[in-house]
Amino acid sequence: MQDFLTLTLAGERPATVAGRTTQLSWRWIDEGILELTPHDAARMALVISTGIHGNETAPVEIVDRLVNSLLSDETPLRARLLVIYGNPAALRQNKRYVHGDMNRMFGGRWQQYEDCPEARRAWRLEQAMENFWQVSEQDEVRWHLDMHTAIRGSYHPRFGVMPQRETPWPDDFLHWLGAAGLEALVFHRAPGGTYTHYSSHHFHAASCTLELGKALPFGHNDLTQFAATAQALTGLVSGGTLPEISAAPLRYRVAQQITRHTGRFVLHMGAETLNFTAFAQGTLLAEDGDTQYYVQQAREFVLFPNPNVAEGLRAGLMLVAENDSDSTDRPEEAHFLSPPA
Repeated sequence: MQDFLTLTLAGERPATVAGRTTQLSWRWIDEGILELTPHDAARMALVISTGIHGNETAPVEIVDRLVNSLLSDETPLRARLLVIYGNPAALRQNKRYVHGDMNRMFGGRWQQYEDCPEARRAWRLEQAMENFWQVSEQDEVRWHLDMHTAIRGSYHPRFGVMPQRETPWPDDFLHWLGAAGLEALVFHRAPGGTYTHYSSHHFHAASCTLELGKALPFGHNDLTQFAATAQALTGLVSGGTLPEISAAPLRYRVAQQITRHTGRFVLHMGAETLNFTAFAQGTLLAEDGDTQYYVQQAREFVLFPNPNVAEGLRAGLMLVAENDSDSTDRPEEAHFLSPPA
């Protein structure tokens, strides 16, 4: 197999679309989509996706190393594996997206958008995931790890976002997230258009969006920050040892969403505001015409503040911490308790 990432970035088709090593079979399915199958029977079917946003390159580099290690037989494969580089066109341009945010389009929401490359790609990725999980003739454990980086810096540089789920999360999945070095987990309480909500809702997979550091161009990432994540991925696919967990991830749940509805939207947070910055009850967070967003709980923590999203999309999430009063590791409250001048 020619270098999968190099082929994807070049927009080229491999000379051969399938092959074997001593430990696995591989199949190139489409641009940025590669399936790896161990020769021995596997109980896990794992999807690892990266590059849904094209300027989030650290996870792509981590997964590229893993794929090369598997294809060279340096690392054994003990799970059926689907590797996805989500938005090759945006990856080539180091842009978050070309025409629209793909991670708002899953679960059939791509049909609500005008025809564009991201909408077509979201449909293709849904199809690839469905085909991958439906071919098995035995019961399999289904996991989906969608790896991202954040636009802003964060008090928790490595954290996970969990889609809405009606049933309890598997203990081994939560353990793996801790072993992967995640410092915090954020639990959604409403459906969304993300790839992980699609995999969780439609296929009952244990799914998580992993946020690993800040978005940087290829070659500018310090991958030593994510050594635990890389080691945990290798341990997961090979059946090897996971890193020890130094501390269980802190837990947050979504309390409210800030949505930009009109061109009059104003977010009362500066560009320097970090993810998980805390705000006191009563703080004015944003305004959109006659609509105002205030902190409703004793304190809430902001996640993904972005005033520049398209109308109708999320401009930020406000979180509350579970067992907040018991923890001394939470970020301090923001210094302003009213809109900054």
